[in-house]
Amino acid sequence: MGLGDLRRSYDGSPLDPSDLHEDPLVQLGRWLDEARAVLASATEVNAMALATADEQGRPSVRMVLLKDLDARGLTFYTNLASRKGRELRANPHAALCLHWQPVYRQVRVAGPCVEVDRGATDAYFATRPADSRRGAWASHQSAPIDSRAALEARMGEARERFPDDADIPTPPHWGGLRVEPVEVEFWQGRPDRLHDRVHYARTADGGWERTRLQP
Repeated sequence: MGLGDLRRSYDGSPLDPSDLHEDPLVQLGRWLDEARAVLASATEVNAMALATADEQGRPSVRMVLLKDLDARGLTFYTNLASRKGRELRANPHAALCLHWQPVYRQVRVAGPCVEVDRGATDAYFATRPADSRRGAWASHQSAPIDSRAALEARMGEARERFPDDADIPTPPHWGGLRVEPVEVEFWQGRPDRLHDRVHYARTADGGWERTRLQP
């Protein structure tokens, strides 16, 4: 299947290092707010690709949802026994990419990954819809299962085990993971594929160095 004729002009506004906040996490928050203002009804603006690698360096990637952003980094939640959870425990480094195609923007993030404390995990878990919390008990994420019917049967067991919506505890295998950036890149699509790219690298004193990159 040839796709070479699929082509679009990226007519984004200019992006210069001086336009951006000196802290890339503050700047990421600004871009998220701007994306929410124009795209929230059409897409999940907090969706991000998460790349991990196993102990042999073999990569895998999937989409996850950003659930917290602060001065420490970007946090998402998952079954820690899943493939991504196992890989991040064995090789605790990750790369992320948020992409907002309608506004021709993406942000790339890379850095070590740590588990968040149990209190934060429990607090977030309690905000999830009741059946999403039951689903976290029902699914052994990434493990094989015979059929959809078998999965739904496990969900039925979870509903019987936790009939009270207000009393569904956090599974012991479920938790939060925070990527603590050492690199962040802001990408703005521009005409003629001459895109604007601004790269931040963590310095030895804990600050950030900004550099314009060629497209």
